[in-house]
Amino acid sequence: MLGEGIIKGMAETAKNFFGSYVSADRLTTVPYPEERIPQIENARQFPFLIFDGDDPHQGLRCVACQICEKECPPKCIYIEKSKDKKPDYMGKAQFYPARFDIDIAVCMSCQICVEVCPFDSIKMNTAYELSTSDRFGGLLVHVDQLAQSNAHYRAIHPTEAADVDARLAAEKAKAAAKVKADAEAKAKVAAAAKPASLAVGTAA
Repeated sequence: MLGEGIIKGMAETAKNFFGSYVSADRLTTVPYPEERIPQIENARQFPFLIFDGDDPHQGLRCVACQICEKECPPKCIYIEKSKDKKPDYMGKAQFYPARFDIDIAVCMSCQICVEVCPFDSIKMNTAYELSTSDRFGGLLVHVDQLAQSNAHYRAIHPTEAADVDARLAAEKAKAAAKVKADAEAKAKVAAAAKPASLAVGTAA
């Protein structure tokens, strides 16, 4: 039927308009900033960096691999890799970003940086009140501003964060099991070699 889509659209508009007088669920206008609509879990604004533990510098998951910088379509991510390594929150020596900046004036919130990150270190924040009078320096966000705890990630994206935490825990357990198995194998080899060396010494 010609114009069916227009009729359906107008019907939906009329439904919301008249329903807003009798149903709070149909109230589409919120008197912002006095009132704010809670952010849904899938909301995304601009990226942030996750750190584990209490220290944002030591616990930062980012190892400055620069994949997100290379894959970013508008090229709004700027990373400088450290020359040295420092222990992360688990004690493993890792490279770290000596500089990690995101120009949110250029960022288009496409989330490609999140999808390509192999360390689950960059995710999308839900904060949107980021206006500033400095249109250049004020919109260039540095690593100390980008770093947010894993608890913050759990608070804004609980379902996604739970999946990531479970996967990282499984990987950590697998790595620990491998280290234990290697240590046991080396101990067995050493134990088997010891009697052999004693036997050779006795025969001599």
